[in-house]
Amino acid sequence: MTLRARLGWGLFAIAVVLIVPLLLSLRSLEHLYETSRLLRDREFAASMVLGSFRERTDDTRRAEDALLFVHDQKSAARMQSQIDSLVSMTDSLDRYRLDLSATAIRTSLDALRSAAREEYEQASAGRATVAEMISQQRTRPAIAAVDSSLGVSATMLRNRTRQRVADATTETLNAERFVAASLLIALLIALAIAIWLLRSISRPVHELERGMHAIAEGDLSHQLSLPKNEETEFGRLAASYQTMARQLAELERLRAEFVGVASHELKTPINVIIGYLELLQEGIYGEIPPKQKEVLETINKQANTLTRLVKRLLDISRFEASGGKLDVRQVDLRRFFTTLESSFSVLASQRDITFSVDHHEPLPATVHWDEDRIN
Repeated sequence: MTLRARLGWGLFAIAVVLIVPLLLSLRSLEHLYETSRLLRDREFAASMVLGSFRERTDDTRRAEDALLFVHDQKSAARMQSQIDSLVSMTDSLDRYRLDLSATAIRTSLDALRSAAREEYEQASAGRATVAEMISQQRTRPAIAAVDSSLGVSATMLRNRTRQRVADATTETLNAERFVAASLLIALLIALAIAIWLLRSISRPVHELERGMHAIAEGDLSHQLSLPKNEETEFGRLAASYQTMARQLAELERLRAEFVGVASHELKTPINVIIGYLELLQEGIYGEIPPKQKEVLETINKQANTLTRLVKRLLDISRFEASGGKLDVRQVDLRRFFTTLESSFSVLASQRDITFSVDHHEPLPATVHWDEDRIN
């Protein structure tokens, strides 16, 4: 997966896990709005209907008083109109799920209609005592029964409203806890995704940094632990790094080879030059004037300087050929001095020079160094 795709998918995943709590919050708000709407459309409207019902019941009670004492056609019509209005309002109670009270109210209204009719007939016939008895025993108890049923309905409505409010409060608290937990989980997931993105980017960068540091230190054989995939940015960087390391290693090999060859090739002619200079200075080829001796001495010094430079180049070549490492071993110091004396004694005898190695006691029995570098 490319770095761009990895970042894109990571940011998309973070956006998704952060949007989920928002969607849950919106759903909780919608549910709360639905509960509020039900409270408004049912409980509040039902309470308004019950209030109107009570007013109509009071009007019916006053109409019954007029029917009892006035007992004319107008009062009878008014009484029937009030009863019809109560019947019509009773039908609306069914819509608000107060059907038990509505059934009791209908029964009471039927009894009220019958009692009011008989009360009017008795009052119109001049039998006031009978009409009064019907009013006391049937009409007013029927109105009281309607009023009592309204009280029961009001109690039911109040309890139902209280329960709905309690349920809405509980749901709101649960929704808050759920949203908070979802948000916390989403943040943890987003943090995990961010850490994954950071590690997936920082690890290759750190590996490339280690590789460049290794090259800067001269380790051209360092291998990156990155897949050389041409489809990813870091894969292409790793492939470019390996190509660069191979080219640098090849250049370094050619340079070391050139230094080694040049050093060996220069050593022979310089030694020949020095040899002939020494022969000239010793007068083998004839007497040399003082001025020419000075010139030969200067040439000899410069040739010796070249010899030292060539030796340094050879040492560098030998040092790099062994990987730039010293092979430190325990060396017998007395044996080393004996070998050194025997090696130079031959050269010294050729020039009539007495060469010997003198050392003072006490000497350490052994030392630790790279004997090849010393030689």
